[in-house]
Amino acid sequence: MSDFPASLLILNGKSASTPELRDAVTQLRDEGVVIHVRVTWEKGDAERYVEEAVALQVATVIAGGGDGTINEVATALIQCDSEQVPALGIVPLGTANDFATSVNIPTDMANALKLAIAGRDVPVDIAQVNNETCFINMATGGFGTRITTETPEKLKSALGGVSYLIHGLMRMDTLKPDRCEIRGENFSWQGDALVIGIGNGRQAGGGQQLCPEALIDDGLLHLRIFTGEELLPALLNTLASDDGKENLVDSVSPWFEVTASHEMTFNLDGEPLCGTSFRMEILPAALRCRLPPDCPLLR
Repeated sequence: MSDFPASLLILNGKSASTPELRDAVTQLRDEGVVIHVRVTWEKGDAERYVEEAVALQVATVIAGGGDGTINEVATALIQCDSEQVPALGIVPLGTANDFATSVNIPTDMANALKLAIAGRDVPVDIAQVNNETCFINMATGGFGTRITTETPEKLKSALGGVSYLIHGLMRMDTLKPDRCEIRGENFSWQGDALVIGIGNGRQAGGGQQLCPEALIDDGLLHLRIFTGEELLPALLNTLASDDGKENLVDSVSPWFEVTASHEMTFNLDGEPLCGTSFRMEILPAALRCRLPPDCPLLR
């Protein structure tokens, strides 16, 4: 273990007191592994810690948290102006852990930490939105986005990913589609969208497979629209499998543009972004990530 290169663990402040992770870090340190630990308090901390990681010349920056923490660390890594950019490691500590779950990161803290330090690093894609912010997993819009952003923290802490479904069923009064236009390479659609998923990864909202065929190293974004012509059937299709494809529109493209006459909100790995125009494009192989050998999102 002592031969393994150093790493820097960036912990979401909400997860800093996790006993299992503290034990895992202590055990590896006792075996001679160098692990620097930093805790985030406010937005921008992850970017500063990534800069510190580059200065320390660590091999890996580990994101310890949920999808939002992973996204923040990944975004900071691709913005590094350095010849030696650390790889991304993942320790899932969030509510839904959609990205970590879909790439088969172990749920056991000790195993996840070992993988984050010693796993093979592979090039993966990341998506950029309006040439500014990014997402590594998925951008979701429509009813599903309103639910995930409105679900109370206490409910998420108590029930995990299923809390999104329960809160959604409680808020059926807000069920309404977004009228918008979506364009991509050799693709154009206009209409009422109940749920929009634009995925580099496959799932969001606590386990919903919105883009079930997405890969994180294919240079493509996967689009799935649940149309709003019939609201209740469309919602049921969202929660079910691939039945009822009459309510689905699918496409793949290196980029997608979404425009609407009214303000829409997209959830980018947990971070809301509001506007009337969104351009989302893939940045192929922009990041190296330590993933298990059985990762299903790799070609």
